[in-house]
Amino acid sequence: MLPPFSPDILWIVIVGFVIAFVLAFGIGANDVANSFGTSVGSRVLTVRQACILATIFEIAGAILIGYKVSDTMRKGILDVNLYADSEAELMLGMLSALGGSAVWLMVATFLKLPISGTHSIVGATIGFSLVARGTSGLHWTTLGTIVASWFVSPVLSGLISMGLYILIRKLILEAEQPVVPGLRALPIFYGLTVLINVFSVVYSGPKLLYFHYIPWWGSIIVSVGVGIIVALCIQLILAPHLRRKILESSRDASPRPSRAMSIEDVKRPKGEIGPAALEPTSVVDSTTSPTVGTNGVNHPPLVNGTKTNGYINNSLSKEAAVNGNGTTLPTPGVTSAPVQTNLTPALPPSGNATPAMGLSPNSSAVPLIKERTPEPVKPDVEVGQLTLEEGDADEPHAIKKLFSSLQILTATFGAFAHGGNDVSNAIGPLIALWLIYTEGSVAQKSESPLYILLYGGVGIAVGLWIWGRRVIQTIGEDLTKITASTGFTIEIGAAFTVLLASQIGLPISTTHCKVGSVVFVGWASSSKEGVNWKLFKNIISAWVLTLPVAAGLSALLMFILQNVAL
Repeated sequence: MLPPFSPDILWIVIVGFVIAFVLAFGIGANDVANSFGTSVGSRVLTVRQACILATIFEIAGAILIGYKVSDTMRKGILDVNLYADSEAELMLGMLSALGGSAVWLMVATFLKLPISGTHSIVGATIGFSLVARGTSGLHWTTLGTIVASWFVSPVLSGLISMGLYILIRKLILEAEQPVVPGLRALPIFYGLTVLINVFSVVYSGPKLLYFHYIPWWGSIIVSVGVGIIVALCIQLILAPHLRRKILESSRDASPRPSRAMSIEDVKRPKGEIGPAALEPTSVVDSTTSPTVGTNGVNHPPLVNGTKTNGYINNSLSKEAAVNGNGTTLPTPGVTSAPVQTNLTPALPPSGNATPAMGLSPNSSAVPLIKERTPEPVKPDVEVGQLTLEEGDADEPHAIKKLFSSLQILTATFGAFAHGGNDVSNAIGPLIALWLIYTEGSVAQKSESPLYILLYGGVGIAVGLWIWGRRVIQTIGEDLTKITASTGFTIEIGAAFTVLLASQIGLPISTTHCKVGSVVFVGWASSSKEGVNWKLFKNIISAWVLTLPVAAGLSALLMFILQNVAL
């Protein structure tokens, strides 16, 4: 047994702190930007605001719920009792695990490979243990549970996200006036999300904060009470504010040439729409006289191509009554009138642009969901009265505004869960190094020190500010080009799954959960053909490759250190 604070092993601790910071830096640069990509892309938050929120909630998650995962990483996978008389060897092993996973993370990021930091650290732990103690040095049952969770977690996350999306689509998106049920659901979404977060912190929280003295029923009362208070505040403050903003945008909307998109921009198939154009008078202020639709029928006033009925939509109807030669189609019993138009529907800034180029596949703009080619234009549906059919890539402006407000909540929720899970993965071996150094024993009886978890959170935050800022500025949606409502369901499903795993103590992959949610929601919203299965297979291949590569690097480092330092 080593004496506590032995100067002979101090160098291992110092090097471990440096490598752990590098590992946390890499995780922050690659993963944390995922949480706030949608919010920045939709201009709900600036880059600076997103970085500030990510820093706060990543560190909060690491401190408040991260200690459980770090306990599993440092004591659950290994049989530490086998190192009872070889404390220095175990410390070298933990150093090798940090080094192997950090090297692979940086190399993979340079090569733009979508890997998981969780996979790296678990694989690296296996690698050094096989060199030091062979197969007998591992808890295979715990390891099997962790590996199984990597397959279960994306499915669970995907099912949660898909179920929530279907519920939102049925109750809100397909409603005649979707803004009304959307505003009603807003307090429920906020209240439940806050309730889950508060319960995860209060129930069996870290002993250093004395949360372990609160009984389970006390945790329920506190979390439900806070959730209800938040829901009431949203109902009384945020919902009326959003309602006013939506009505103002409905009244004040006017044509903006800069936001117009020609028919070539939406890549129409040849022969489906001719060169005909709608008269500019078809888009007028809501105070003017009724307009004439494409079938010659008088319609209510349109605002920026949209009927002022609370359902805001800047997109061109899929079913404008224009045929291939630029004339209107005759409708029985209705006088047909020729129409002239550029067919330049004004789309929102976040319209159907292609995903930003030059992004790492581990970033939030990996195009897992393909965009669909617009359908041919059909008759007898007035301009601006577009319904949300299956796979529509665009959403009404009011729905985007409504769900954009929720994206701040889900982004902070995701950052909190990410901090509790991924920070602990990076810091687990470092905590083992520190406790062996301070206690002189491999038993590591003390709890994970909060200040080391804070150190890991700071490392992730530094990675976000220095490297992740470049990534987060180019992200439009999370993991793929999706709508505001699907982005919300993907975020909350993945964050809920990660948070649940953190409570159990399973070091699952945040990347796994998000990819699972993207595939399931993409399948539900755009059919099977809407998912880029080739890219999905490439991501799976990178996941499979990470474990043996990280294990090999760690094993190599352990072999070198055994022959040099012992």
